[in-house]
Amino acid sequence: MGITKRNKVSAQFSMSSLTDIIFLLLIFFMLTSSLVAPNALNLKLPSSSSQRVVSTDRLDRISISASGEYFLNGRQFSLRNLERELARRARSSSARLNLTIEPAPGTPTEYVVSVMELAMRYDINGILATGEGR
Repeated sequence: MGITKRNKVSAQFSMSSLTDIIFLLLIFFMLTSSLVAPNALNLKLPSSSSQRVVSTDRLDRISISASGEYFLNGRQFSLRNLERELARRARSSSARLNLTIEPAPGTPTEYVVSVMELAMRYDINGILATGEGR
């Protein structure tokens, strides 16, 4: 009685279906990566140009302490009062206002960004000055 099994397991592996999947994934990621826009601040980087230089005699100074106190030209303001003062100055000035933002070392980023947002809202040129050089 010679009953033998005729089912043999093949040890070969087909790579064609795997390469199809890899190429489809590659095409998918290439298409979707071009659609993603990064969330970032629109920063004006210095460049060489023939524009006029901002004079420092008309430059307002906003200092920010590490505890969140705001000072405009040496006078202390809350964030709401600082916004009112900047809005008043922007309305009354015929030229575009210029200010430097000087955070103290260790100042949380939220305080600096809130002043930058105020400057952007009222179309004020803001220059961020770090405290290391002072």
